[in-house]
Amino acid sequence: MKRHVILVGLPGSGKTAVGRLFLKLATTDFPDFTDIDEKVEQDAGCSIGEIFAQSGEAEFRRLERAAMDRALGRPPHLIAAGAGWIAQPGNLAAARDGNAFVVYLRVTPEMASARLSHDASRPLLAGDRLARLEAMLSERESWYAQANAKIDASGTPEEVAAAVLATARREEAS
Repeated sequence: MKRHVILVGLPGSGKTAVGRLFLKLATTDFPDFTDIDEKVEQDAGCSIGEIFAQSGEAEFRRLERAAMDRALGRPPHLIAAGAGWIAQPGNLAAARDGNAFVVYLRVTPEMASARLSHDASRPLLAGDRLARLEAMLSERESWYAQANAKIDASGTPEEVAAAVLATARREEAS
């Protein structure tokens, strides 16, 4: 593997689920997977919801950037970014400077909302989840559009992981 592969997309697009399945499918050519949200929680010793409640979004974004910087400093592997990571100033440029290939997992806000119907752990989705996802997409769509590849993530996690793997392997071969 020559480059990091970073998965981006709305909450509920499947970044974590696809990343774990991707790792199983890829076996040896893509040897590792980092979920940035999980790393932030490990580093902080508390949930993302607790970080937001105790320290606010700015602190979460600082921790998120630090976790991504560490991941980009490792040998090339698959990385699932937080849903808003790509829209933070300087993050996309840093990823590209870090030799990353960015893949946008595209889903509709309706699909993302349905997938997250039993998940109350996301502070930015409190209240009207669908309206918040629609607003997020509106705010972030121009950032997501800058990804190196776009994949329809409306299929099963297995189908999406296979599509990501095929895309990553094509990128590696070029």
